[in-house]
Amino acid sequence: MKPEVAIAILYQQDQFLLQLRDNVPNIAYPGHWGLFGGHIEADESPEVALVRELQEEICYSPPNAVKFGVYEDDRALRHVFAAPLTVGINELTLLEGWDLGLFTRSQIEQGERFSDRASQIRPLGAIHQRILLDFIKKNG
Repeated sequence: MKPEVAIAILYQQDQFLLQLRDNVPNIAYPGHWGLFGGHIEADESPEVALVRELQEEICYSPPNAVKFGVYEDDRALRHVFAAPLTVGINELTLLEGWDLGLFTRSQIEQGERFSDRASQIRPLGAIHQRILLDFIKKNG
């Protein structure tokens, strides 16, 4: 059985908050930019898991997360939610991952972005890019 995860499209104006995942080989998309979120525990709903994961990763509770869709591939079943980012990124505390940053539409389309903390351009995870492009297409 595939792991189930809850992930968030966190948006602020026309930008999207992404996490640069740790560059360790035993995780999905090591060293890639991706959406915040994580594994759903056995006793959790996707909605509860999303709130817990965002608290654990960036100390943020979204005011209202709306289900955007479900994306499945050979790695995981992803429950995707969209929510506004109502604080500046300087008010977030990164507790998991290598870096975080706001991406523009063109950076998402390009599929990569420079990381100040990594001091290099890092790729956007393919599934995360697809989810974000779907969201942008649907929401203008």
